[in-house]
Amino acid sequence: MNLFSKAAFASGINIYIFLFYRQALGTIVLLPLTIYFARKEMGSLSKGDVMKIFVQAILGFTVGLNVYGLGVKYTSATLGAAAFNCVPVTTFFFAFISRMEKVNIRKASGMAKIGGLILCIAGVAVLAFYKGPYLKPLFKFHLFQTQQSHVSSKKEWILGCFLLFLTCLTWGLWYVLQAWVLRSCPSPLVLTFGQTFSSAIQSFFVAIAIERNPSEWKLAWNISLAAILYCGAFVIPVGNYLSSWVVKKKGPVFQAVTTPFNLIFTLIGSEFLLNDGIGLGSIIGAILLVLSLYSVLWGKKKEASCLDTKNNTNSVPTERKVLDNI
Repeated sequence: MNLFSKAAFASGINIYIFLFYRQALGTIVLLPLTIYFARKEMGSLSKGDVMKIFVQAILGFTVGLNVYGLGVKYTSATLGAAAFNCVPVTTFFFAFISRMEKVNIRKASGMAKIGGLILCIAGVAVLAFYKGPYLKPLFKFHLFQTQQSHVSSKKEWILGCFLLFLTCLTWGLWYVLQAWVLRSCPSPLVLTFGQTFSSAIQSFFVAIAIERNPSEWKLAWNISLAAILYCGAFVIPVGNYLSSWVVKKKGPVFQAVTTPFNLIFTLIGSEFLLNDGIGLGSIIGAILLVLSLYSVLWGKKKEASCLDTKNNTNSVPTERKVLDNI
């Protein structure tokens, strides 16, 4: 998604129109699947559930994806992937505020979680304010012949970094709200379709308000169309559905465990597919973000282990406890 989106934006397609087309295509793909597999769940939705899903679509898709697209346009596909490492940390932050997560700063697990938040902030600051030496791509020939995606304007680079960070905040809140909505709307497929359909309507009004030139809405056989087809047919039906399924099964923070692979694969893909080098500051910032992620995840794992040990201890009969003490 990062690579295709960056290539599409570099080819000149309007970001808002691109997002409308991908959400509309995602709706078309999801509609028959939802009717076939989750017809009963669709019919049982209350007006309150529909309103919750509509509001979630504004936060996670309409606002989140538009802001993310601008952030990637002003920076790079690699930095867009690096920003995803902030999402688990911001998700944990909002989960803590909503009391889905607990932090005990007197224990190592709590200190690891707090340390992860600090590393996340440090990583974002490095990405935004330190570009460092520019490392040129390893290969001269690339599949997508676009302009170099690094931005020479420091002002645009900083703006892009903070737009990506704002996206991480909206998506962190979005994941927590998904866990809340899935309590009354138990089908991840219905939730995914409802959010995609709602965001397609919302994105249309955003796009038509910003770009009214009919020629900008025309599609041709180029990388922009390929990006729309890929995002609409694979990212939305497969990626978003699986994300909602994991949130339902394991909670909003657990789904973040594979986030660093996003950055690794995008770095590799940028070298082969895009004329897209990377700055030393981006590498340092990305490392800090990965460390922040695993610091939070280690804290959660340590916390879960302590809880399991405590539960096992409490389940031992009183006579056995006395004998063990003796």
